[in-house]
Amino acid sequence: MKVAITDDHLLVMQGIESMLQNESSIHITGKYPSAEKTLEALATDVPDILLLDINLPDINGIDLCKQLLGLYSDLKIIALSSHDDTNFVKRILKNGACGYLLKNTSKEELIEAFETVLDGEQYLQATIQKKLLNQSLGTQKRNTLKPKLTRREKEVLAAICEEMTTQEIADQLFISPKTVETHRMNLISKLGARNSVGLARIAIEQELLIE
Repeated sequence: MKVAITDDHLLVMQGIESMLQNESSIHITGKYPSAEKTLEALATDVPDILLLDINLPDINGIDLCKQLLGLYSDLKIIALSSHDDTNFVKRILKNGACGYLLKNTSKEELIEAFETVLDGEQYLQATIQKKLLNQSLGTQKRNTLKPKLTRREKEVLAAICEEMTTQEIADQLFISPKTVETHRMNLISKLGARNSVGLARIAIEQELLIE
């Protein structure tokens, strides 16, 4: 398999090349320090796999990934990064990358990643998979615990978030000030807030006003 590496750290590229030098099935076809050099080289020699760093001096790897796959749809791109931030992972996968590896990856894992993406599957390092799973479970838990509000309660909550007074809310919704206060107390109870400021904070944190 033909493998190229794009990384602005020469030591990283040399380290990977050295790691793979005794693998007869793998041939390093190029090492590029920037997006510009990568685009120039791939115009004449497209590898099977490109190991792509996210942080590059000219174009970030996430944007370059999308650009390259627009030109070479058969190219398999594996992100190579020192960052395990799930936002980076999601963004580059959304832009077409087949995998994500941290720079502390082992030779065995590197080869496994190559074979996996060439088989048409996605490869994520175990620590990355765990972080994505934990984040997903956390999101599901937050959504499950999101309190159920009536339409009128949402209207009152939205008005509170806009810092409207009780009378202003009553006038806007054509209800009595007493009814507004009843809804306010119900909201405080449902959301576990102490006052109107707390209601506004919780509404933003839990995205209660977003349908």
